[in-house]
Amino acid sequence: MDSRESGMLMAGAGLQDSANQGGRRQVTLIEMERWKHMMAELRADLDPSARRANLLVERIDLGDSRGKVLAVGPCLIRILGETRPCERMEEALPGLRASMSAPWNGGAYGEILTGGPIRVGDEVRWAEEPTLEE
Repeated sequence: MDSRESGMLMAGAGLQDSANQGGRRQVTLIEMERWKHMMAELRADLDPSARRANLLVERIDLGDSRGKVLAVGPCLIRILGETRPCERMEEALPGLRASMSAPWNGGAYGEILTGGPIRVGDEVRWAEEPTLEE
């Protein structure tokens, strides 16, 4: 996965130029804090890009966020579920897949409600929108 300083989120589609667009899994996210914790547990220093998530966020707890709406810059993302790690994680680092299997350690996925430009350093916060019913 290539790191970028900026990108365009497309409503109903996902990250522009991403291979996986449309459907329920339009964008994937992972938390920097959880990533650092997993790396400390595994005594490793693997770059977060190995996770292959579309967005890396800081100071936002994605745990139990299903149905919540996340604001990233001018964009809104409804979190639809927890991302499960695939076999590629074990190829990247032995033990990583097991570590990512803990609740929400693999990150989250969602749909783009409001698209627009995003860039590194944009404000990321929970929006004041109603959540989905479980």
